[in-house]
Amino acid sequence: MTLKDYKLFIACFLCMFFSIAQNKISGTITEASSNKPLENVEIYDKDAGLLARSNALGYYTFETEKETLTIACFSYEFEVVEQTVSTTKNSVFDITLNALSQTLSEVELTSRKVKIFALKRLRDFEETSIYAGKKTEVVLVEQSMANLASNNARQIYSQVAGLNIYQNDDAGLQLNIGGRGLDPNRTASFNTRQNGYDISADVLGYPESYYTPAAEGLSEVQIIRGAASLQYGTQFGGLVNFKMKTPNAHKPFEFITRNTVGSNGLYTNFTSVSGTKNKLSYYTFFNYKKGDGFRPNSNFESKNVYSHVGYQFNDNTKLTGEITYLRYLAKQAGGLNDRQFDENPYQSNRARNWFQVDWLLYNLKLSHSFSENTNFTFNAFGLDANRVALGFRDRRTDVSDPGNARDLISSDFNNYGFETRLLTKYKIADKKAVFLVGAKFYKAENGYSQGPGSNGNDPDFSSAIEAYPSYPTQSDYNNPNLNLAAFSENIFYINDKLSITPGARFEYIKTASVGVIQTFNFDGAGNPIDAGTQAQDIENQRAFVLLGLGVSYKSSKALEFYGNISQNYRSITFGDLNIVNPSNAVDPNLKDESGFTTDIGVRGNINTYVSYNANVFGLFYSDRIGLIDAIIPPINNVGKLRVNVGDARIFGIESLIDFNLKKIFNLNEGFSANYFINASFVTSEYTSTNFDNTSSDVRVGNKVEFIPEVNIKTGLQFGYKNLLSNIQYTYLSSQFTDAGNDPGGDNLNSIVGVIPSYNVLDLSVSYKYKRFKLEAGINNVLDNMYFTRRATGYPGPGIIPSANRNFYTTLQVQL
Repeated sequence: MTLKDYKLFIACFLCMFFSIAQNKISGTITEASSNKPLENVEIYDKDAGLLARSNALGYYTFETEKETLTIACFSYEFEVVEQTVSTTKNSVFDITLNALSQTLSEVELTSRKVKIFALKRLRDFEETSIYAGKKTEVVLVEQSMANLASNNARQIYSQVAGLNIYQNDDAGLQLNIGGRGLDPNRTASFNTRQNGYDISADVLGYPESYYTPAAEGLSEVQIIRGAASLQYGTQFGGLVNFKMKTPNAHKPFEFITRNTVGSNGLYTNFTSVSGTKNKLSYYTFFNYKKGDGFRPNSNFESKNVYSHVGYQFNDNTKLTGEITYLRYLAKQAGGLNDRQFDENPYQSNRARNWFQVDWLLYNLKLSHSFSENTNFTFNAFGLDANRVALGFRDRRTDVSDPGNARDLISSDFNNYGFETRLLTKYKIADKKAVFLVGAKFYKAENGYSQGPGSNGNDPDFSSAIEAYPSYPTQSDYNNPNLNLAAFSENIFYINDKLSITPGARFEYIKTASVGVIQTFNFDGAGNPIDAGTQAQDIENQRAFVLLGLGVSYKSSKALEFYGNISQNYRSITFGDLNIVNPSNAVDPNLKDESGFTTDIGVRGNINTYVSYNANVFGLFYSDRIGLIDAIIPPINNVGKLRVNVGDARIFGIESLIDFNLKKIFNLNEGFSANYFINASFVTSEYTSTNFDNTSSDVRVGNKVEFIPEVNIKTGLQFGYKNLLSNIQYTYLSSQFTDAGNDPGGDNLNSIVGVIPSYNVLDLSVSYKYKRFKLEAGINNVLDNMYFTRRATGYPGPGIIPSANRNFYTTLQVQL
């Protein structure tokens, strides 16, 4: 595609552009006893959902075309106020809230929130983002009964349809989620953000997320599937945006501490302080984790600090700054082959493997409202980070570590950028419309090196090249990247029920890799016999346009039909090209992936008895990258090859249904009960391949890897007053890990093969008394032995087992 082809398409966003105000409703929300302004009070339209939130000065504003509407004002610490108002242009309604006269139980607090949330329908747009016509999901972490101390993704994301999750540590140091055939490894198939800015190693060159925000510091997680490619980046998976908790708007100082102990020597501490004083607000926390792990040689220690400061200049302008720092050191038990797993899934014969991460993120955001119709945001962000891996990682997992020099891989990530957005509401021929335009600049300078490390047992990450000049895996690269993007979407409201949202994104990508690698010839046993060097100086520039279209039809308050189609793109990364891996080689002619995703779905709620979201989707790949069996010729005596396999298509059904059992069975006051079932059913196949039948094991009709055809999560939450309980069951059918559909069982190399079906049962309870809250749970209650991952490199190679039965207990104190 070229820009010329789409000039007319893009021009349609810019023509007929002018602002027309609707009925503006505004006012100030104050506390009745003190007359102090109240921040973050949520104002809902009881028919349509969330309208606005009050700012630090208690001021709120929204627009409506209705002549009358019933609004509800909600805040946890105040009584809910509902009133019906008649609207005229520029109406002013000041509201006062009374503090709760008694301390409510956990169930009562949750019930109040659920009551309001049951009214909520996801808004078509928020601040400077458009969501109309997209497959969107929100994880309300603050209401979750998951094991937050260890970031248990299986529980936290239980109501996100179709997610495939790697479960290979009991501390939640890294989030590994995929779906729809996307590799879960470090969530690399999604654009990952924190409060709207990028947090991965390198959005283009290495989009892996070594940093995962502490779940105890999250308010919610927003997930937008493939259609997010137009606003947030080109990834097939879409967007995962971690929204951190915000400052307490009603106190100048709030203190919360949570201490957790659990199986395998687990101890965590999460301590936060927050508050608001006049125009200044702040929220900061420190999170500490340590443990021995559920396998030998898997101890870890993690330290994470997050700080947020905001200053509200006036009703229209706010500036916020954030700094995040994470450092963790983890010993890695290594991978297993199939025979080893069958004998004892919790064994380890790797005692010298280590992994360390240093992650520093910074962000500055300016938000400004030019008028009641037009919002503007400017986000400046950056990353200064390092990850280093050290160990013996022979592809033969049953071979004992000889104690020689260990393989040392070090990567430095330095990037910065900014993203600016403008959203405005206007009218065309008396019909509502919303226009969004934005631009992004992103520059990265990454360094990568591989070579011999120390021959000791401790985590000594210094290079030992002087002692081992002929070490067989040596490389040193610099990988600069540059990305310029411009994007636009527009909601056209055809009538009160139907809206159409076309969008476009222009991308300019310049990636490069400059460096040198030491090469070897090998004998028949795979031993290096002579060495040479090979220089690399690659530069790849490309410019293209992605298009998309979303449609939403809201037939009633309880029913919305939505659909979208959007193009996607994934550039090859320096991780694809530079790393010398003893388990697999890389095709030097590797090229970018492209394709598109589409969703058609229905969502809504039935009188707060049942909420639902169900959709069918299609994902279409061109030149999908994957592993194949390189029959002729193997590269460096390695049989597995990372290549552009061919074209693939993936179809599926995803659904989530949540039943409010309290209302259905008319339970007495003080009780709460909900049941949910989250299910996806997926089919896939390669429709063409880049290989004939004699050079590879890939065939047309092979299943696409990382796809369990059946993925079910279901759970029941029940409570009485301050006591809450939750039970959750997870089942995934078997899945392949390579394009050749290798069944596995090869004890020489277990990086590919079937991941067998598995099921897991989790239990959790909580009890709250005044300022104290006690949480406890058992994960993997049935003590099933299973695995979800076959790693090609660290933390393997080979099978990485999942945790056995384990427990945790958390005590929270809030002052």
